[in-house]
Amino acid sequence: MSNLKQQVGIKAAEFVTDGMVVGLGTGSTAYYFVEEIGRRMKEEGLQITGVTTSSGTTAQANGLGIPLKSIDEVEFVDLTVDGADEVDPLFNGIKGGGGALLMEKVVATNSKDCIWIVDESKMVECLGAFKLPIEVVQYGSQNLFRHFETKGYSPSFRMAEGTRFVTDQGNFIIDLDLKKIENTEALANELDHTVGVVEHGLFIGLISKVIVGRPEGPEVIEKEVK
Repeated sequence: MSNLKQQVGIKAAEFVTDGMVVGLGTGSTAYYFVEEIGRRMKEEGLQITGVTTSSGTTAQANGLGIPLKSIDEVEFVDLTVDGADEVDPLFNGIKGGGGALLMEKVVATNSKDCIWIVDESKMVECLGAFKLPIEVVQYGSQNLFRHFETKGYSPSFRMAEGTRFVTDQGNFIIDLDLKKIENTEALANELDHTVGVVEHGLFIGLISKVIVGRPEGPEVIEKEVK
């Protein structure tokens, strides 16, 4: 699988040109994109400024010598390349399997263009089989958990090494096992208006392209403009 991930990471780097401010995604697929950007800088003299979406990506970019700025130091990001956990036919998706959804969404929202890089198993007809990550403040998180239970969302606190996982921003993640999300926009709206929810893993209307890793080679799928 890593070969497919590597192929799409390298393909996505082709969309990066000199002088761009580039959002560097998080996760096992985005890792290869960041590596390829580092290679192009070293071997081709590519000059970009990176904006990272997690502490892990920051460490990787620093190791490759990619110059970085925080999202607050740039007016906008030209292009963000990131992975996704699920992508539907409308190019909406679920992200946050790596726990970086808040930073990922902040960077994506401040980007002129976003590309997701995935292997073909991530392309789905309907979102929801992958658990939906909800980033919540620690204060009152147990009450939120009970609220999600009452709604029938089958919540679980994300764990790491026997304790509750804490995000880069110091929050907890509650994963919702929804199986099938019938109305993505309605659920996103509901979660946006739930007190204590910092951010959720539904990414709607943010990307223009998906690059899908397939055995015969990466396929670039463009969003149809209605």
